[in-house]
Amino acid sequence: MPKFPRRTALAVAALTVPLLFSPIAQAAPLWHPNPATDGLKAFEGIEADRGNHHPDRKYVVVEGDHYRFNIWKDDRDTTGGGDRQRTESKGMVQGGSTLKMHDGETWTLSYEMYIPGTLHGTSKFTHIFQTKTPSTNGGPWVTLDLTRSGSKEMLNARAYANSGSPSIAATDLAPLRNKWITIEWTFTPGSKGKASCVLRNGTGSGAPIAAQGSMSNVNIPDQGDYVRPKWGIYRSVESASSDILDTYLLFRNYTASRK
Repeated sequence: MPKFPRRTALAVAALTVPLLFSPIAQAAPLWHPNPATDGLKAFEGIEADRGNHHPDRKYVVVEGDHYRFNIWKDDRDTTGGGDRQRTESKGMVQGGSTLKMHDGETWTLSYEMYIPGTLHGTSKFTHIFQTKTPSTNGGPWVTLDLTRSGSKEMLNARAYANSGSPSIAATDLAPLRNKWITIEWTFTPGSKGKASCVLRNGTGSGAPIAAQGSMSNVNIPDQGDYVRPKWGIYRSVESASSDILDTYLLFRNYTASRK
């Protein structure tokens, strides 16, 4: 075997010795439902057509690798005296256990979403994500909304329960339609909690950022219970009739982790 100078020999040895250290692996998410196998058991429940006016309609269904949330313009929820409609899932269930976000904990939620051209921003409320407290029906605390001002439609992450419902992150809706986009939330619940949101124009953590922001002193309390996320379409029908159409919303690749 040829002899190497001491420094060269050490270098050669370093190339042949297995690595003793590796990057710290990310903890597996606590919630990562597979639509094909978990189906609607991934959620605590579905809220749609609660008055049972249209028993023939399918409101939340699995389509391959994603969930489809359908809504029709003549749907009406049992709340609000007939001024609103709702097709939503509520909560996060993994392996039969409900995950609960409590005051002082920090959670990250991520998912991909497809907004079709028939789902419009509206002058009244249209929530496509919201957080609430189940035992008190408190909230919505933090929401993702489709808003309209004149001809301008926006995708708007909001501290909805704070005075003035300020934006955490907002961007034009038009470039994000008819494609899969990524939504990333971080929450620390509490009466003076924190919330941040990243809206990505595409899929995955490397997709271009359309908007991002964070906010402190966000009103998102568990009120002695827990904060529960909801996904789907919850909207007022008191907006322009041209914005209340038969439509749908798609979701996939849900994950949730607690730090």
